[in-house]
Amino acid sequence: MDQIERKSLLYQSGVEYADFCINHVEGCAHGCKYPCYAMNMAKRFGKVKSYDEWIKPKIVSNALELLDKEIPKYKKKIKFVHLSFMTDPFMCGYPEVGELTLKIIKKLNENKIRSSVLTKGIYPKKLKNKEKYGGKNIYGITLTSLNNSYRKRFEPNSAPFRKRIDALRYLSEQGLETWVSIEPYPTPNIVNQDLNIILDNISFANKIIFGKLNYNVKTKEYENNQEFYENCAKMVIGFCNKNKIKHHIKYGTRKKDNKKTEKIFDR
Repeated sequence: MDQIERKSLLYQSGVEYADFCINHVEGCAHGCKYPCYAMNMAKRFGKVKSYDEWIKPKIVSNALELLDKEIPKYKKKIKFVHLSFMTDPFMCGYPEVGELTLKIIKKLNENKIRSSVLTKGIYPKKLKNKEKYGGKNIYGITLTSLNNSYRKRFEPNSAPFRKRIDALRYLSEQGLETWVSIEPYPTPNIVNQDLNIILDNISFANKIIFGKLNYNVKTKEYENNQEFYENCAKMVIGFCNKNKIKHHIKYGTRKKDNKKTEKIFDR
């Protein structure tokens, strides 16, 4: 796997529900085609030139050394550290990425810093070791469908949906906190599906985030797409309230939104 070095790693994010973040890989082999916001930003700032370059990830070889320098600097400000917004911490086909992620989580835990993690990959069972990796982290998956044809079209190199769910459910059964990001959720003209079925499959999760699909012409072509997302948001809220699951609807998904950022991972 190709390597790069960086001058810094920890940064404070302005993204909803985030705090400090780490992106210890440049690029992502999952190759999502929603289109991918992370890839577009990387192209915009000249980090990659093309999709083909984006899906050939480069690992940050000095990530742990940077953490040793930056944790003391930011420790008093950090509520939790998110992995990751611009890459995938358990990237399919790249075990070295997952190994580095585990080392980062362990190092954060040793410094009494919680992690929130999000992946389209498979969580390793060894995360059940709370003494080594911490018992206060929250592990999440992105799940926008159960349709495998949709996954192959829009998330071509990611883990199958069922395997993601099973891996997350295993961590939940070990007493770890879990969450699911149902974002970016597609309109029916992209894939016709029942959101209730998706929700039923993740009823074990502690928290659910829901958001619409942006930057895709197809969503705008769907008649009454705003009403569609309004109804989906209500469905998620009703489901979560019924099952006592914490939830957050991403800003811009509903007709009327409170611009205030929700910190749903704060204890």
